[in-house]
Amino acid sequence: MPNPFLPLNEYIPDGEPRVFGDRVYIYGSHDSAGSDKFCDYKLKVWSASVDDLNHWVCHGHSFHSQPDRDHESDTDWTSESNELYAPDVVRYGNKYYLYAYIMGAKGCVAVSDRPEGPFKLISKYSYNIENHYDDGTFIDPGVLVDDDGRVYVYCGFQGSYMAEINPENMYEIIDGTYMTDILTVTPPHNFFEACSPRKVGSIYYMIYSPCRPNQEGEGGGSRLAYATADSPRGPFIYRGTIVDNSQNYPGGNNHGSICCINGQWYVFYHRMTNGTIMSRRACVEKIKILPDGTIPQVEMTSLGFENSLNPYAVTPADIACYLTGGCLITEKDAFTRTVTNITDGCVIGYKYYDFGYDASSKTMEFSVKVRGCGMKAVIDIFIDSPDGEKLGECLVGASDGAYSSVVKAVNGRHALFLAVKRDFGGYFKDMTDGRQLFELESFLFEKNF
Repeated sequence: MPNPFLPLNEYIPDGEPRVFGDRVYIYGSHDSAGSDKFCDYKLKVWSASVDDLNHWVCHGHSFHSQPDRDHESDTDWTSESNELYAPDVVRYGNKYYLYAYIMGAKGCVAVSDRPEGPFKLISKYSYNIENHYDDGTFIDPGVLVDDDGRVYVYCGFQGSYMAEINPENMYEIIDGTYMTDILTVTPPHNFFEACSPRKVGSIYYMIYSPCRPNQEGEGGGSRLAYATADSPRGPFIYRGTIVDNSQNYPGGNNHGSICCINGQWYVFYHRMTNGTIMSRRACVEKIKILPDGTIPQVEMTSLGFENSLNPYAVTPADIACYLTGGCLITEKDAFTRTVTNITDGCVIGYKYYDFGYDASSKTMEFSVKVRGCGMKAVIDIFIDSPDGEKLGECLVGASDGAYSSVVKAVNGRHALFLAVKRDFGGYFKDMTDGRQLFELESFLFEKNF
């Protein structure tokens, strides 16, 4: 599946990927399209076979902090101000434990016999910690079950902390194990939120979101960074950035983790839609963990689990990984998501396509489906970079429909960039400043074999 890797009308941010048995599960918050807030009151679980990452199955709702039309609330101390945020799930013995962060209320632990849930409440967190600043919400809990059976929880927002959990009940914090500032809010960590622990070999990794560059301790960042340690209690040494969701794209916060599936490592993260920092969708990129434990930073792509995209199949516009000039992805309804707010100078990019090898074809046809805005425009088609080799251009009219043009054929693997400019000049030029030209729905290439 390309990015986003879940169905395009599903919004699962803050994803914690876990492999249990022969399936990979994604546990995260739940956003809504066009919402003016983060998260809602339910958690959903999706999974796929480790041997087939192109087919994800929805297991439905797994936990609730408010009732809905089909479910009672799983918590009796929560209200409409207590949304569910950023959970984690671990296996201990033959049970699966959900660690919930409830906004503005005390968090809790729930259990299930199955990794997909539904999860049944065990207890609120239990602890004897003086001056625990968030009163037991345990913000963004990330849980590690170590090889020796000891269990650790890592949390924090504008300040990090950790503690050891009693494995006999999985909700009680063991006295004397609470530690603060495991990652500093100052350089080099610049910790902001989103702790996610993993153990790879003998190295303990902490995946997290640092604050924005040059804004020490302030403002959630768009990056996922990581630090490593030789012990689950640290000290954690800052190592670098894994992925940044604001690279030539409308960014926001970030939250995710790393996971190995059939020998290939991935970083799971999210990207924003609808012109807000909410309405986030789950994405994934392939990564490498080098022998020295470092993870080279990767770029955002449209690939997801794919090695390359097929230019000769229809590309939905909303898998774009490059949006500049103010254009953005917006959901119109459950069936329709477009790149909208396309004005003069916008660039829309996709990485990467495999055009194959065909020595005989000199040209191919580019077709684009748009929603017209009463304007005329030109799409310049580039490969490799926004100012790379130009394959041709396509004129777009004022009305809804499909528009086509003949462009230069290309072989091999390339990024694709659609650079948009208005097709008005002279008397009309000043009158069209800042006007939306069209909305992009989809496109494809065709060769005459």
